[in-house]
Amino acid sequence: MAVRTILTFPDPRLRQTALPVIQFDAALAALAEDLLDSLRAAPGIGITAPHLGILQRLVVLELDGPGSARTYVNPEIIWAAAETRRHAEGSVSMPGVTDEVERPAQIRIRYQDLTGKHHEEAAEGLLAVCHQHEIDQLDGIFWIYRLSRLKRERLVKRYDKLRP
Repeated sequence: MAVRTILTFPDPRLRQTALPVIQFDAALAALAEDLLDSLRAAPGIGITAPHLGILQRLVVLELDGPGSARTYVNPEIIWAAAETRRHAEGSVSMPGVTDEVERPAQIRIRYQDLTGKHHEEAAEGLLAVCHQHEIDQLDGIFWIYRLSRLKRERLVKRYDKLRP
């Protein structure tokens, strides 16, 4: 469909909470396609509607290259393991910098597809990290706010040096 402009840090819209999707229609499907096109152009492995400045709870993940894209509408974590793992994270809204974030090693999510049908999915490894990262974004929690203040300040300084 179309590659849209991705908001970049520190745009305040990246800290806003997205609203639940209530209309499952052609416009939602078109937005999901635009998210995928924008994700691939970035490039990245996960993107949310808020990354485009649209406050809807819509996520697209493409972890294993073309053809592996999955769309999640209104995702929510319904269970998280006590065991945690550290994994490098970054964002299409803050390209060029990453840092390790500690999150539950396994989770279970509930979500809807583009037709509104409900599903549940268990996740571990990179998929669990991506779900948690993108659901945080839907909740207005930009990933760097999962870092200590010192690590966050250092990362922002590195990012500022990369920007034109």
